[in-house]
Amino acid sequence: MKRRNILCVLACSLATMPVIAQTTAAAPPAGRLLASNCFQCHGTNGSGGVEKIAGKSASEIVKELKEMQQKSPPKMMDMHARGYTDAEINQLANYLATLR
Repeated sequence: MKRRNILCVLACSLATMPVIAQTTAAAPPAGRLLASNCFQCHGTNGSGGVEKIAGKSASEIVKELKEMQQKSPPKMMDMHARGYTDAEINQLANYLATLR
């Protein structure tokens, strides 16, 4: 009987572990994953490289990316901008604006 109780407790504990793990892990800030692509050329956390983008205002970043989407003929950065939806541009801009 004891062994059965121990197995039941163990099974119940294992069954709740994924729920606990899911609720305790913090989600990354919105836009962070999108920004990781930018850091390839703009440096770690956007603070160097081709051009510093960390700390620019969100409205400035949105404006620049929207302009890049319309350029013809497109250059490399223009093509990157064309790959983002308006919602993704806003998330990206808001995240980059928080970096210093």
